[in-house]
Amino acid sequence: MTAGELPFFVYGTLRPGERNHALFLGGRTAAEEPARLPGAALHDGPGYPYAVRGGDGEVAGELVRAAPGAYGGLLSALDGLEEYHGPGHPLNLYERRRCDVVRLRDGVLVPAWVYVAAARAVPGQRIPGGDWFGRRPPRRVPHVR
Repeated sequence: MTAGELPFFVYGTLRPGERNHALFLGGRTAAEEPARLPGAALHDGPGYPYAVRGGDGEVAGELVRAAPGAYGGLLSALDGLEEYHGPGHPLNLYERRRCDVVRLRDGVLVPAWVYVAAARAVPGQRIPGGDWFGRRPPRRVPHVR
């Protein structure tokens, strides 16, 4: 990774175990570690979440660093997935913004690309706790006698 290549902060379907993680990040990352985006809220969407900047909440996710030589392809793939066409474009579903995220292992602020809700996005209900994993109903464990 060169000095101009920011890591990515992922908080929804790109997180480990979610449907887009293997499709878009598999084999393209050098590191993935827990992080939080302060000053944002997480909202439900049509099968994927929206991070909305502002307020005193925070969003849980992972800080993802591209594998050597994979940055350009990863950036292009994520821009396509997130329907990002360029700064302020009217067709954007998300805006790609440079934001400081908190790396959980040491509390350090790390600048990263974050896809946040664009003007045409229609965020649903706020997800309590700011964690996409927390939206799921609790798993029912079968009762064994």
